[in-house]
Parts: sequence; C-alpha cells; structure tokens
Amino acid sequence: MPAVVVVGAQWGDEGKGKATDQLGAQVDYVVKFNGGNNAGHTVVIDGEKYALHLLPSGILSPGVTPVIGNGVVIDLEVLFQEIDALVTRGVDVSRLLVSSAAHVIAPYNRTIDKVTERFLGKRKIGTTGRGIGPTYADKINRVGIRVQDLFDENILRQKVEGALDQKNHLLVKVYNRRAITVEETVEDLLRYAERLRPMVADTPLILNRALDAGKIVLFEGGQATMLDVDHGTYPFVTSSNATAGGVCTGSGVGPTRIDRVIGVVKAYATRVGEGPFPTELLDEMGEFLRATGGEFGVTTGRPRRCGWYDAVVARYSSRINGLTDFVLTKLDVLTGLEKIPVCVAYDVDGVRYDEMPADQSNFHHAKPVLVEYDGWTEDITQARTFEDLPVNAQRYVLALEELSGTRISAIGVGPGRDATILRHDLIG
Repeated sequence: MPAVVVVGAQWGDEGKGKATDQLGAQVDYVVKFNGGNNAGHTVVIDGEKYALHLLPSGILSPGVTPVIGNGVVIDLEVLFQEIDALVTRGVDVSRLLVSSAAHVIAPYNRTIDKVTERFLGKRKIGTTGRGIGPTYADKINRVGIRVQDLFDENILRQKVEGALDQKNHLLVKVYNRRAITVEETVEDLLRYAERLRPMVADTPLILNRALDAGKIVLFEGGQATMLDVDHGTYPFVTSSNATAGGVCTGSGVGPTRIDRVIGVVKAYATRVGEGPFPTELLDEMGEFLRATGGEFGVTTGRPRRCGWYDAVVARYSSRINGLTDFVLTKLDVLTGLEKIPVCVAYDVDGVRYDEMPADQSNFHHAKPVLVEYDGWTEDITQARTFEDLPVNAQRYVLALEELSGTRISAIGVGPGRDATILRHDLIG
C-alpha cells in the first residue's frame, strides 16, 4: 500500500488542499510535513468553504487521521482557533496528532519577523509576518522551542531565557523596540500545554507502523516547489523544504517508502509576494485571471500576481520532485479566452533557455517565449470525463502534458470536491 506525496509545483495556491481532500476517502493518514500558518488551503464540500492553515486537509475526511509532522512550525494560538472553528461547524478533530518534535512559534518570533521585514524596505522578501522564518532560524541555530518543551516548565524557561538573551539585544539596540520578558513568553506558551498534551505523539513511529500495516499515508506539502528554500527563487522563498524531499526530514518516513509524488499545477500561474515571475501579466488579462480565478490569498487576503502557464517551471518541478503525476487545477478559469499563451522557454538577453536557468540573475531577467493555443467558450464545470471537454480544452491539456514532462492524471474544472476529471488513478 502506498505512501503518496502531494506538493505544489508552482509558487503555491495551486489547489493542493482540494487535491488532498479528494484523495481523503482513499487514505488512512494525511500528514503536513513543512511550513506553518503562512499559507492556506481552501476546500469546498457541498458548497461549504473551509479555509485551513495549519491543519492538514485530511481533517475534513471522516476516518482519516490528520498529522502535523516534526517539520512544521506551529503557532499554538492559530492551531486552536482553527480547531475551534471546525468544531463549531461539526467537524470531528479528535484524531489529530501533533509531533512532539515540531517547533513552536514564540511571540518574539512574530515580532522579529515583522520588524525585520520593515527594516529591509525595498529589499523586503514578502513574508506574511507570522514568525515562520525566525522560528526555522531558531531551529537551525539550535535555540528553538519544541512541542515537548511545553511539558517541562524548567526546560521551557531555560530555552526562552537563552533565546531572549540574544533577541532582546537585537530588538532594543537595532530595531528600537522594547525588550520581551521571559515571564510573558513562558506564560503565553504554557496556556496551551494541557490542551495540546493529548494530541502529542511520536509521529514518525506511528506513520512507519501504519505503512508496515498496509495503511495508505498521504503527505501534504505547504507552499510549493518555487518557494522551496533550496530549490526555489531564493531569496524570495519560504523557510522550509516544500519539495518532495522535505517529506522525509519533515515526517520521519524514509525515501524508500514513498511510492507516488503528485505535483499540483494551475492551468495558468500565480505568485504571492516579491520575486521573479517570468509570465506575469500586468494588464487587463492579469486582472481577468485574478477576478475569474478568485486569486486572493487564503491566509493573507493579498491579491495574487497572475500569469500564463509556465512549462519551464513545470519541467523543473517535475525533475526536482521526481513527480509521477500532475493534477491540473482551475482549467475552467480559462473558458472564454480566444487564445491561451503558454511559456515554453525563456529568452535571456537573446539566449534561449529551455530549462530553468541555474543563475538566479538570468531567471530574474527571463522573458517568456510564448506559444498560443486555441481557447474554448463552452462551460466545462460539469465535465466528468476527458471526452466531456471541448476539443480545444482537450488539446490544451495534452499540450501541457507533453511540455511539462509528466502525465496529467486529474483535471479540476470547478471549486467543488466533485468537479474533477480523473484520467489515471492517483493512489493505486
């Protein structure tokens, strides 16, 4: 029985939540392995919209055990706000497991995130200001606070003291902010400890035993390939490994156990925050995609930058993640366009690049080489087989498949859970 990975293959917001949710009925565990509440998934079930940030999408599937892995950084206030919101809507959250080794976002991490971004001015990264990056930095610098530390006040206090010895110098002397006290930080973190305790587990052990027992485990990535700290458009990236490789470090499940890696791509492209975006449209067509596709951040509400499908990015993502399948989302957004351009290569100062430039400067200056495909006017939201699609829509999908280097196994034609065409089984 397989371990299946679902990752974003562009800059995020591709519809990973819906893809994960659709697979939920077939899986036993859904694991979030990276990131924090700096991104979100929107899932629509029977017309009801659910916006998830920290919780895995599997929380909405009865019988599925949702897991927050050790690679996630957790804002405890946000976690319980999200849990409470689902409980009031009748969702059972009792199965949720949280890794004892996951790191916790302390109040000072949020403060440092916000003041640092303001300090950068025009060189800003586009962070959400939720303390994600500083928490990962603490993890790497070995001054981080982990979930298990909340259950030993002496250890927690020692770790907070050690962290604030350094951070208060930075806040007071560089950023002209008040010092943060150890007491207020410890008090803030401890108020969640007893409620959190029943959820905390040795999740790597549980997941490996589940695979041993023939259970199906789905790993759900936050953010996306082009925001990966190693393989994305650095420095305009997130602070974790959002690619398939992050599954192993972020969950404690080894690479030999992974059977399928599914990349989710939109039928066009979007990006939030700063950084290069070769196919970006700064005209009425960009506004059309934004309005028609509802391209506003689930977590921040920020308008997303919109552009045409980038096959160079798709090929790169396929290679970096070792993709076995693509899920293509939001094909319906393109309905009504006479012509649909696709980026097949880049032009950098007269030099053609068919693959991602290794030099960030070249990618920053890349101009898209576009090929146009005929559009369609027919409503496709009720299509449930590939043959139900208009001929031009079929041709567009097949062209993207050929250009992107991996088969397109599912196609989203609307926001609802059932508005999907399945061409190949994603689990078996």
